[in-house]
Amino acid sequence: MARPRADLPPGEAIRALADGEGRLAVRVTPGARVEALEIAGGRLLAKVRAKPEDGKANDAVLALLATALGLAPSRLELLRGATSREKRFRIG
Repeated sequence: MARPRADLPPGEAIRALADGEGRLAVRVTPGARVEALEIAGGRLLAKVRAKPEDGKANDAVLALLATALGLAPSRLELLRGATSREKRFRIG
């Protein structure tokens, strides 16, 4: 059975959550049943299927954000939170 496509908000809505320097705070839920990004209470929430081992969940969040923003994954940088649910990315 094919995986359903990820549920993604518009890229403009995600960019609006970034600060003046392009930093974006993300709350991550690894090991979720579906992959999705959602905006709730002025925060970006990411759900990824990958487990939080060996950076797999971080890579999945990075790829999901890049897809939603229409950017190459190399244009995003994980600034803080490599081992935390609360992460901060820079949009380049």
